[in-house]
Amino acid sequence: MAPAKPVNPKTTHYEFFGPVGTGFLTLTLPLVTYALFFLCPSSQRCSVLEVPELPSVADLFDATTLAVYLGWFAFQALLYIVLPGGSGEGLPIPRLNNARLKYKFNGLNAFLLSVALFAAVYFLDVLPVTFIYDHYVHLLTASILFSFALSFYLYASSFKSGALLAEGGNSGNPIYDFFIGRELNPRIGSFDLKYFCELRPGLIGWALINFALAAQQYKAFGSVTNSMVLVCAFQGWYVMDAFLSESSILSTMDIVQDGFGFMLAFGDLAWVPFTYSLQARYLADHPVDLSPLHLAAVLLVQAVGYWIFRAANGQKDAFRKNPNDPALAHLKTLPTERGTKLLISGWWGTARHINYFGDLLMGLAWCLPCGFGSPIPYFYSIYFTILLIHRDSRDDHNCSIKYGKDWDKYKKIVPYRIVPYIY
Repeated sequence: MAPAKPVNPKTTHYEFFGPVGTGFLTLTLPLVTYALFFLCPSSQRCSVLEVPELPSVADLFDATTLAVYLGWFAFQALLYIVLPGGSGEGLPIPRLNNARLKYKFNGLNAFLLSVALFAAVYFLDVLPVTFIYDHYVHLLTASILFSFALSFYLYASSFKSGALLAEGGNSGNPIYDFFIGRELNPRIGSFDLKYFCELRPGLIGWALINFALAAQQYKAFGSVTNSMVLVCAFQGWYVMDAFLSESSILSTMDIVQDGFGFMLAFGDLAWVPFTYSLQARYLADHPVDLSPLHLAAVLLVQAVGYWIFRAANGQKDAFRKNPNDPALAHLKTLPTERGTKLLISGWWGTARHINYFGDLLMGLAWCLPCGFGSPIPYFYSIYFTILLIHRDSRDDHNCSIKYGKDWDKYKKIVPYRIVPYIY
């Protein structure tokens, strides 16, 4: 009889080039967010060819803004706790005898209430929402400081007795484990920190930052351009769609596989709201009026991308929840020695990560409204392509370990990674 697998096995495979790579990313990712701001801070300059002056500490940090950020995080935590909503369970955790964690689904209510309060503040002129534009870099600094503080807490608390560690974040190297995340599902009582941060403060904050930047454009130029409307509408719908399908996140790599460390904490709380809002910030200072043809092209790219993204993810989520659902009976599957099945038809017969293709098309549609006056607004599309190619390679490696020879069979049946017939 084979010995039982330990609950918290040691990590034997490094990603991101190990401690050196993760240490480098921990230090440089915040610098990238600052670079994107100072390379394109105002209507006077937005170029990758000009080296900006080094900012002072006063340029980066403001105590009042830090208090505002902390208040925002606390407000979203309060909404998570008190607002009504549905509930459900995550996927089985094999190392805990297939136990399932319980989750609360009230993100849509939190998003709608946050948007309603933002609109009330703006239209009733209670507070200047352009505070977000005026203190953009201060808010960025606050989010970075909070991400580091949270990451140190997560790393320290992961050593408590009984913690379930992520299989990829238990190497024993503090630099590597700090970045990747040691504990799989850190909680304070029933409050799941990773699940909360994945969707709440940063994602909702991203949408509100965009709305504030649209308000700044109106304040500065007397109107809101059709390009700004598209960016706010596309990205606002993306955020809302995440909450409409809130339970789907429980089957993603972030929740099921990755630990909660600096990689996700910084990504959720700083990177998402302050790099994903880059297009709206560009348009706030550099308004672009799209021609009817340009407008139609952007709408088409967005529509096709969203169709692929939502349909593919919906099919995957439905199959994971109930592979025997009669509505999925037409789909072909590959049985594995693990006792599970892999989809080899439908959306998932076209490419192994066809949903990434939809995501990439939507990302391009978010950048195209900015025109072609600067490459900086296209940073998101370039970065996201690199990110998803890397995520695909991570998933391929993990699945080859998980499924063995069955994964080789699967790749012969579904040979394309992301883009059918191309890649």
